Amino acid sequence: MPPDPLFLTRRASHTEQAPQPPLDLGRRIRELRTERGWSFDQAAAQTGLSRSSLFKIEKGRMSPTFDALKKLADGFGLAIPQLLISHGDSRAASRRSITRGNDKQHYKAPNYDYRPLAEDLAHKAMLPFELILRARSLDDFEDWDRHDTEDFVHVLKGTMVLFTEFYEPVTLEAGDSIYYDGHMGHAAVSVSDRDAVVLWVSST
Repeated sequence: MPPDPLFLTRRASHTEQAPQPPLDLGRRIRELRTERGWSFDQAAAQTGLSRSSLFKIEKGRMSPTFDALKKLADGFGLAIPQLLISHGDSRAASRRSITRGNDKQHYKAPNYDYRPLAEDLAHKAMLPFELILRARSLDDFEDWDRHDTEDFVHVLKGTMVLFTEFYEPVTLEAGDSIYYDGHMGHAAVSVSDRDAVVLWVSST
């Protein structure tokens, strides 16, 4: 049985990650420049960096500032995360996972049942789950839920109420969603005739 998703998110900041090779930014810039058929002068004109700075970055002789990274990304027509991902980085470029609707295995946890999604992928940047909210009152919780993540909840079926320690309770119907800081104490309950079903996604 997989661990409780709230346990996963509480431990997310402390979970050991597999070591990943650092990006060779100089090589990445050279790849992008070659793909576009740009000379150093053309790339410098496109990015707004001096030819000397561009040459030093590509040769690994200078680490670019954030402003220089922004100019590089804009010049190559990319977002900064795209600039920092090599074509050979399979972690971001070629991973995918499909969870079929008929894969209905759920696991029990206090106050809800849950179904992990994209369960076959390790080292995910987010943790997605389908939750069935069993709790009907804030009294069903011994304490607030808290974890070192940011959470996104989208209601699929039924009606839920999200209680938080700093805001008034909010009622969410099917189709509604909420994004909140998981450090803040919170608890979700069903208030419809049937248990609410939600898509719950947490950062890692």
